[in-house]
Amino acid sequence: MRFNDPMHDISRSSSLLIGILLMAAALSPAAHAQSTQTPPKPDNSAVNKQDRSPDAVTADQQKMNPADRALSDKIRQAVMADRSLSAYAHNVKIISQDGTVTLKGPVRSDEERQSIIAKAVQATGSEQKVVNQMTIASSSKP
Repeated sequence: MRFNDPMHDISRSSSLLIGILLMAAALSPAAHAQSTQTPPKPDNSAVNKQDRSPDAVTADQQKMNPADRALSDKIRQAVMADRSLSAYAHNVKIISQDGTVTLKGPVRSDEERQSIIAKAVQATGSEQKVVNQMTIASSSKP
């Protein structure tokens, strides 16, 4: 090992500088303040309260048999293919249980709600097999 090797000095200096910068970032007031802040609540937390009812149909009740999975898939693909729908509508819960589909979640308008219902009716073949539990979200944000 040579003690006057310039590459060794540069490497050692770089390592020291990186270490100092990492320590400074960890000790900075902004980093500390950021870690102690409370994260904001999701804007749909009030909507999720309706799922606490013992008889409420929730996404974890989606049947895993091939027919129900295929039915939910077919409706989801139709909803996602419709670019006129909002992000809210694209995220509607589609829960299939023994051929009956429950649609839950907020949409932006009655037109979106009717569009999703129509896609579900087309997939199931019957209006009686579609349960609409969608709500229309207000256009103003909290």
